[in-house]
Amino acid sequence: MSRIISFRGLLADATQERLQIETIRGEKGYRIVKFKIMVSEPGQQTSEHVLKIYKEAQTTIDNTTNFSDNRLLGMAWLGFGATTGPTNLLIDIFDQEIFNQDIFITCSDVSTNGKSCNYYIELEQMDLALDESTVATLKDIRNSD
Repeated sequence: MSRIISFRGLLADATQERLQIETIRGEKGYRIVKFKIMVSEPGQQTSEHVLKIYKEAQTTIDNTTNFSDNRLLGMAWLGFGATTGPTNLLIDIFDQEIFNQDIFITCSDVSTNGKSCNYYIELEQMDLALDESTVATLKDIRNSD
């Protein structure tokens, strides 16, 4: 049986947050089903945010997005004009990916304003059999497909 759990928060520019979901034996698996973002001060200043969800902590927080990076679980990009509102919005989730370890969300404001950005993530939680949890854990450890 699966259920939906959600996380929400506000990330400052050039920061990351750890979302703690792992269990001791890895018997719970997760899949991203929803990812939304919104600037922290709509209508105030221009901003251009890139938020990315990873399987492991990142040493560099930037706007570079590489879909061949097997540690990347999803990304969102939002351009926001102070007078025009949202100018661009792109959200991409690799929804078939099942993981059972903590995940990390990063935020980069490409504009010079360095504004914060809100996020909302829904994860589908499911029970994993022993062999499934072993495979998911090994994939996370090895960072392979």
